Amino acid sequence: MMAKRIFLSSPTMNGQEMAYIQEAFDTNWIAPLGANVNGFEQEMAEYIGVGHAAALSAGTAALHLAVLLAGVKQGDVVLCSDLTFAATVNPVAYEKAACVFVDSERGSWNMDPDALRRAFRKYPQAKAVIVVNLYGTPAKLDEIAEICAEHGAVLIEDAAESLGASWKGKKTGTFGKYAALSFNGNKIITTSGGGMLLSDDEEAVKRARYLSTQARQPVRHYEHTELGYNYRMSNIVAGIGRGQLKTLDDYVQQKKWIYETYQRGFAGLDAVEMNPIPAEAEPNYWLSCLTLAPGCPVTPNDVIDALERENIEARPIWKPMHLQPVFAGCDFVTAGGAPVSEDIFVRGVCLPSDIKNTEEDMERILSIIRGLF
Repeated sequence: MMAKRIFLSSPTMNGQEMAYIQEAFDTNWIAPLGANVNGFEQEMAEYIGVGHAAALSAGTAALHLAVLLAGVKQGDVVLCSDLTFAATVNPVAYEKAACVFVDSERGSWNMDPDALRRAFRKYPQAKAVIVVNLYGTPAKLDEIAEICAEHGAVLIEDAAESLGASWKGKKTGTFGKYAALSFNGNKIITTSGGGMLLSDDEEAVKRARYLSTQARQPVRHYEHTELGYNYRMSNIVAGIGRGQLKTLDDYVQQKKWIYETYQRGFAGLDAVEMNPIPAEAEPNYWLSCLTLAPGCPVTPNDVIDALERENIEARPIWKPMHLQPVFAGCDFVTAGGAPVSEDIFVRGVCLPSDIKNTEEDMERILSIIRGLF
């Protein structure tokens, strides 16, 4: 008999979502817009501490609109985190702008401010910067924001993985001119799919809503003076999000417990190191990750395969963008040494970090990994 399946990060429903979904059915507001969309935007903006929010169909849609609002056009340069999922940088390519990838620093695995400064020296005309809070750990957001301000570049914060996290006591999603959230099925809270654009700029968020509803002009007939997009969130999906938001802080604590359980479980195993947490950061611990020591005879694939044989899901670290074939022509800037992002990718594993993991589940995972050594 197959052992219980343990997922990397699956949806966790709390039971409070159905009241909002039922309200959407009862009022026949099942299409985009409605009370749940408005409520979700307001409640999320208040939770994070940002002025305005637009609920959208995906985190990628939020990033695309952020790129558009930043004024990025064909031929412009955008400096992007290198160690991330492709959705972070694809919107730059949508607009036929040039991605320049910026290496990570070891202390958080996020964009290295020193590498960013070097990138600006090489590309002083860069229009925007997209920084990622990888696996729920904040980047050095205040320092990166200062660097962007010095160069007149718009900072876009990809907070898709870091909802609920803070840097120096301030929530992620508040450091950039624009920020993007994701509520994909694997995120810390989910709406099954969806995202949100955040900004303190009320007019910019109004424009995002306009663009996300096919850029339809406010006249009786169907009038369009520019290209628009079908990016708005449905009222049912937003209802799921409103229910999920009520237990976000509880989910963060459970994710933290998972990380700390791995940390204790690997104590004394010199070949294994958990993903680093800067002292100034309070992550949401979305995914707990490990790296194996250089030269370790056990490889990341060995770990993933051993877990998969026992019906447990684990995955590689994101493959850096500068190594992706689709971005082969793009530049990559380090802080001056060997690429850090490549090293993390080669030695890293994303561990099962499901909110529903029990003590028994965690011990099962740890015993399998420890058994490899």
